Amino acid sequence: MPEKYFIIGSNSYTGATFVDFLLEKGVEVVGCSRSPELARAFLPYQWQSADRKGGSFRFEQLDLNADTDRLIDAIGDFKPDYVANFAAQSMVAESWLFPDQWYQTNVVANVKLHEGIRKFDFLKKYIHVSTPEVYGTCEGTVTENWNFNPSTPYAASRAACDLHLRTFFKQHRFPVVWTRAANVYGPGQQLYRIIPRTIFCILTGERLQLHGGGSSVRSFIHGRDVADATWRIAGKGKPGETFHLSTGKFVSIRELVEKICLRLKVDFNDVVEVVGERAGKDAAYLLDSTKVRSELAWTDEVTLDGGIEETVTWLKDNLDELKRQPAKYIHKA
Repeated sequence: MPEKYFIIGSNSYTGATFVDFLLEKGVEVVGCSRSPELARAFLPYQWQSADRKGGSFRFEQLDLNADTDRLIDAIGDFKPDYVANFAAQSMVAESWLFPDQWYQTNVVANVKLHEGIRKFDFLKKYIHVSTPEVYGTCEGTVTENWNFNPSTPYAASRAACDLHLRTFFKQHRFPVVWTRAANVYGPGQQLYRIIPRTIFCILTGERLQLHGGGSSVRSFIHGRDVADATWRIAGKGKPGETFHLSTGKFVSIRELVEKICLRLKVDFNDVVEVVGERAGKDAAYLLDSTKVRSELAWTDEVTLDGGIEETVTWLKDNLDELKRQPAKYIHKA
């Protein structure tokens, strides 16, 4: 029998890309998000013809907050081998505006979900997609046992849920594994993220607001590489363990935008408007990904230049459709 996955947050870029990866592996997948399925341009699992995929996919509209009991029941009915949770209130700056909503989604609703599904005896692994934001600003590369030092309500809410899951692992042997990825990007990503936003602004003649001049340093990792790592962690990662997903290359946001400008043959100064830094913005978090490489034989395959090229092609091919989609983040409670 093929393995079965239940994906919470299948409308997210990483969730939708993981669904696409799973279908190519012949997996039976159920995905859910609080909103209806997004436009086709944002769903990589809809881009290939069905005969190129061996798996199957079904979508259910379920809100982690409003439909927690129904979500637990849906998982119980499907009886997946693995549950991967990509859902979160994820915007950093906006978490200062409505901190209670970030804690409601990222902590309270998750605790209720975990209390329900921990009793299922069919669950082999629960993959909780966390964030390096829990570490705050760091100097040098950090390993998976680094102390939490969150700088924003978003980061604090994610750290709180991670700590809650530690207690469930210790007390109930709940088969949780955590992933913390560097900045994920690629074709299909929401337009308010830095790489697609930069390309979209250049293609449409808009000005790009660059917070703090783009001085913060990050690693950017392609969604397919994250999907491959998540697949390996689900299958062979030891419960109770955390895995960092990152490339070994780090760039400032300014350098990244300059690279995209060079690729599209535009002048940086004609594209960018420097604005003030966001509150609590971490200057750097550089992840050491030795663990997943050594234990699970994973390696990142997509170079930053190659990934940017793919994303440029995707935006150009879908530009008419993308112009009709929201280009900025729209908050939902």
